Amino acid sequence: MDALNNLEPLLRVFWYLAIPISFIFIIQTVMTFIGADSGDGIDADFDGDLDGGNAPFQLFSFRNLINFLLGFSWTGISFYGLITNRPILIILSVVVGVAFILIFFAIIKQIQKLAEDNSFKITSLLHRSGSVYLRIPEKRTGMGKIQVSVNGSYKEVDAITNDEQIASGAAVKIVKIESNNLVLVEKI
Repeated sequence: MDALNNLEPLLRVFWYLAIPISFIFIIQTVMTFIGADSGDGIDADFDGDLDGGNAPFQLFSFRNLINFLLGFSWTGISFYGLITNRPILIILSVVVGVAFILIFFAIIKQIQKLAEDNSFKITSLLHRSGSVYLRIPEKRTGMGKIQVSVNGSYKEVDAITNDEQIASGAAVKIVKIESNNLVLVEKI
């Protein structure tokens, strides 16, 4: 600790920020990888979403503060001996701190693109083709069943028709969604 007290004041500030912030960052990273990262535990009293959209992260959060201070402090330490103009060094450190936050946002955005919604929605069947599994009686006098391929798996759906009876194995096209598990089909 005595070595830090002998440093110039600005360099000492950078070091006093870098050491605890790096420790907190390591703890956050470990917690993220073990799945204990359910939230920061600190909620802002205001909405930091500046673009008006619904984002899963806030601009003003504990994690973003840590990211900013990590970039700020280590940039100041790294370039302290190279940049003798202290205001330029501080500006560069702030820019790198903001860049750390932007990089974090970009990484989160890319991770969110990996999310996949595999829930079945009957509305996704409209105008798709399928095959008759159980014959469909004529002119809405009863229901049959069709099989339709959705996202690589087959779904069985109740079906009716306005036309004449459609036999098992026939190709059909879904022309209307009648209800949660009923579609109107016509023979192809």
